[in-house]
Amino acid sequence: MASGLLRLVLFVSLIALSLARGGNDMVLDTDSTPKTPSCNNPYLMAKVRNWVNGREAETFEGAGAKFGALLPSEKENADKLPVVISNPLNGCNASSSKLSGAIALSARGDCEFSVKAKIAQSGGAKALVVINDDEGLAKMACPEDSTSLNISIFVVMIPKSNGEALKKSIQDGKKVELLLYSPKRPVVDFSVVFLWLMAVGTIIVASFWSKITAPEKSDERYNELAEKESNAGTAKDDSEDEVMNLSVKGAVCFVITASVFLLLLYFFMSTWFVWVLIVLFCIGGIEGMHNCLLSLILRTWRSGGRKTITLPLLDEVSILSLLVLALCVGFAVFWVVTRRASYSWVGQDVLGICLMITVLQIARLPNIKVATVLLCCAFVYDIFWVFLSPLMFKDSVMVVVAKGDSSGEGLPMLLRIPRFFDPWGGQNMLGFGDVLFPGLLIVFSYRFDKENKKRGISGYFLWLVIGYGIGLGFTYLGLYLMNGNGQPALLYLVPCTLGVTVFLGLIRRELKQLWDYGTEPEVSRNTVEPAVEGTRSV
Repeated sequence: MASGLLRLVLFVSLIALSLARGGNDMVLDTDSTPKTPSCNNPYLMAKVRNWVNGREAETFEGAGAKFGALLPSEKENADKLPVVISNPLNGCNASSSKLSGAIALSARGDCEFSVKAKIAQSGGAKALVVINDDEGLAKMACPEDSTSLNISIFVVMIPKSNGEALKKSIQDGKKVELLLYSPKRPVVDFSVVFLWLMAVGTIIVASFWSKITAPEKSDERYNELAEKESNAGTAKDDSEDEVMNLSVKGAVCFVITASVFLLLLYFFMSTWFVWVLIVLFCIGGIEGMHNCLLSLILRTWRSGGRKTITLPLLDEVSILSLLVLALCVGFAVFWVVTRRASYSWVGQDVLGICLMITVLQIARLPNIKVATVLLCCAFVYDIFWVFLSPLMFKDSVMVVVAKGDSSGEGLPMLLRIPRFFDPWGGQNMLGFGDVLFPGLLIVFSYRFDKENKKRGISGYFLWLVIGYGIGLGFTYLGLYLMNGNGQPALLYLVPCTLGVTVFLGLIRRELKQLWDYGTEPEVSRNTVEPAVEGTRSV
């Protein structure tokens, strides 16, 4: 695969997402209506279990009102009640349908939500379910001039499609029953620990990758064989083994270009645009997975790359490399086909981790000067597009882009894992940028420690890994404190990595060495590790 294409994948991987967020978030209590004893409910999501003729259908979600009774948090404490359509449907006048002991079903519009609730309650209804006029969920607030509503029934809004399905079943003469409750979300969903381990583990593995995949070169005969295998390996990919050193100018241009690209995604997000990114992600994931698998295989099976075949355009190629490539392509295609399945996060994370390990072998920070410019620019970039962009665009640009287009196609450039312990489900997500930006600095610290014979607490690598882990912990603490709203993870990660590096450099009087490090010409990679096919320099 061409070096230019890998650089394109590197670029897209870094800018696509730099955001930590959780999916399927609760409705937030952010309205400005006055709070009174009868209008003081928190805005909470509601679980709506439904039965049609005694057979349970799929549970869907609704939103509770600011007024009325609070929904029970346990389904065992909720009652299963029959549903009756209000007549008139808007629920703004006394219903000719018998609502006593039932759940009144009405449509949104023509009068206040509180008016609908009062009328349903006066008719003997135990709850009111309002069908929204679109697929979203609106906040059912109290009237501005309300002082005492005296509404004691449950009031819930449901999406249009679910409401229309319930209404049709009732009109067809079927018995529809609902059970309404609002389970509490755990303070901490422990699935985030697995995401934390994936992010930290990816950086550690990328730092040690050369050491992990390097075979023991025990004799001259093997060295000659390994060099021959390397030259006949994956399509003579010497150009791919070249390291891409980042510069100060490149770091600044990168962040500016990233902002422009993010705006293009925001304004022109569409299915075809997302598909372009999916294809690029698959190309990078295939290359990364191929590189990782091939390197690991050749570490234990030294003669695996000896058998070659000549192909048009590719010249001489290792048969083992082709077989591994076919496996990687099949894996990526399977992920694309099943990307909306409940288990698709596994394939996405595997491809993403392999891609990031490879990117961290290709891209290199030569010194702390470039790292400071890159990470400080990324720090501002992340905060602006998450927190400050709503002042200019009415939406958080990063959050909108992270959610994908209206068809439900999301961007693949992130690690994700389901909320296994959350009754509301959803996923915890971490953008590739939040692994790659600090990862570049941590990999540099490993290389610096190795070349300067520093180990453990006397070096920088261990402290930066600890700092990154703590920063990621702060990110998810902020995520929970902000009720699941997207967080600019670099707000926490940059101080905990770059800040730690600068602090240690100052107290050890090594900051100047770190600042100007790597200005001497690089030694050609092929003279350092000629025996490892497909392995990137750290």
